Amino acid sequence: MNSLEGKKAPAFTLEGSDGNKHSLEDYLGKRVVIYFYPRDNTPGCTKESCGFRDLNQEIGDLNTVVLGVSKDSLASHDKFIEKFDLPFTLLSDPESEMMEKYGAWGEKVLYGKKSIGCIRSTVIVDEKGKIVKHWKKVTKAEAHPAKVLEFLQSL
Repeated sequence: MNSLEGKKAPAFTLEGSDGNKHSLEDYLGKRVVIYFYPRDNTPGCTKESCGFRDLNQEIGDLNTVVLGVSKDSLASHDKFIEKFDLPFTLLSDPESEMMEKYGAWGEKVLYGKKSIGCIRSTVIVDEKGKIVKHWKKVTKAEAHPAKVLEFLQSL
């Protein structure tokens, strides 16, 4: 997929781990970090999510909200949040509709084997709903949240 930078962020409405429906328009006036990850409670996804947890206050101080998105159920998200004390909302995209719109669903290669699934990626949406940064493929999950914070601080 081509970079989404400079484009209007695709609209979405998904159920969140907080029991509410979340739409992009709910966040107008704030920046939004949306990180797409394959699965709750897996090693890379846990490291990435805990990284965003540890930087959540600093990210929040920059008028920015973090949202995590995977195909996992809300029940799975609840366990993941409780186990790792995640302070932000996780969205459930069981049909991969949002992930497809953001280029986070498609063919990937793991240990030489091709499959279709969630591509670990992240977008930053500005206060007006435009994508200002798109990491199409995140390779070092544990280091990624710090890179996101660094980019936000540069804005």
